[in-house]
Amino acid sequence: MKLLIVEDNLRQRELLQEVFKKTDLLVTACEDSREALLLIENENFDTVITDLMMPHLSGTDILKACQRRDPELPVIIITGYGSVDSAIEAMKIGAYDYIEKPFDPAELSLVAHKAIAHYTLVKKNREMAATIVTLQSNDFIGSSPAIQAVRTMVERVAPLDVPVLVQGETGTGKELVARMIHRASKRAENKFLAINCGALNESILESELFGHEKGAFTGASQDKKGLFEAADKGTVFFDEINSMSPSLQVKLLRVIQEGSFLRVGGTNDILVDVRIISATNAELKNEVEQSRFREDLYYRLNVMNIDLPSLRDHREDIAELAYFFLRKCAGKFEKTITAIASETLSHLSKYAWPGNVRELENVISRAVIMEQSNALTVASLPEELLADENRILASNLPLMSLEDMEKFMIKMALNQTNGNRSKAAHLLGIDNSTLWRKLKKIQGHH
Repeated sequence: MKLLIVEDNLRQRELLQEVFKKTDLLVTACEDSREALLLIENENFDTVITDLMMPHLSGTDILKACQRRDPELPVIIITGYGSVDSAIEAMKIGAYDYIEKPFDPAELSLVAHKAIAHYTLVKKNREMAATIVTLQSNDFIGSSPAIQAVRTMVERVAPLDVPVLVQGETGTGKELVARMIHRASKRAENKFLAINCGALNESILESELFGHEKGAFTGASQDKKGLFEAADKGTVFFDEINSMSPSLQVKLLRVIQEGSFLRVGGTNDILVDVRIISATNAELKNEVEQSRFREDLYYRLNVMNIDLPSLRDHREDIAELAYFFLRKCAGKFEKTITAIASETLSHLSKYAWPGNVRELENVISRAVIMEQSNALTVASLPEELLADENRILASNLPLMSLEDMEKFMIKMALNQTNGNRSKAAHLLGIDNSTLWRKLKKIQGHH
């Protein structure tokens, strides 16, 4: 990440360089504002920090030059006492934030890193919008190390023809991974059949899995093949296998050990050759320890294991996933939406996603339906998603002093505005200098 510092005063310039000395930022420091203009035109920076009052060109001129290069390039203005009004004017025309001298190095570093993080998201958004996504819905979307690790595991286990246990929270894509394993296995030409163990009661699930003989129970007017027979030489996927009853666990164990079973009401062994992939959103080892799942079956199912990360553990994939779902849903609903506004993407990136990728797809689907323009705006997002970012559970808040409450509110305001002090002050209903004094007082107590 590249940072440009524009400061004509040698001491201030050295001080600014010192702030970022131990960071991973590539810092270019410039004393002449005219030279800075050339650098902005010819190089790609991720954030610019500029003094407001300088010979030749002012910080406002630098800001305007940055906006000509890229309207969303963050510019942080450094202003001395007496030029605050000019800094506020710069904020009005698009400066990311301003810092007053004498500045707090920690505060400047925080604001700069938030600006860079914001611009990284902006660039990622543009990259996604410009790229024609050719990924199929049967692929695992994402470029993060966590998703690459899942793909690597799928490649390793798919050819082995052994049982696989896929674990992960609801909505992380367990069935998708199971289908990927099947497609890359020796059984790919044969059937893949899935069943949700938590959606059916025991008797129905047994009949679905093993089939039944004519007359086995009321309504059984003819013989029926079960899932195992139908998937012979293929793959059977058990979702929510932790929900399977103890008696069915015994019968499944027999299928794995002996490759045979009895139909409901039947007396003849039926031989079957299937690969079993199972999934659970609960830690199956804990279920074994709590005596809710057979230990011997657990070890039979868990020959190979794939753990899927929650979406909040690979947030860097949210933009790619959001654009994939945008294109999918826009085509489905015949809408001409081709982009996601940066502010919208920022909200999507901050949300907790308890329902993971499935919830993200639902949110994008709803947003596509609601959106009237050619880009997804914040207005098209569900209210609960926006409220979740800053929800305060009052029942869990201990009673605090007025001073602590003030600190808490300032922290919340800065968090809501990504560290933008001007916006935070506006949110709190105070002017920027008042917020600055209160921050100094808080910092002085530490």
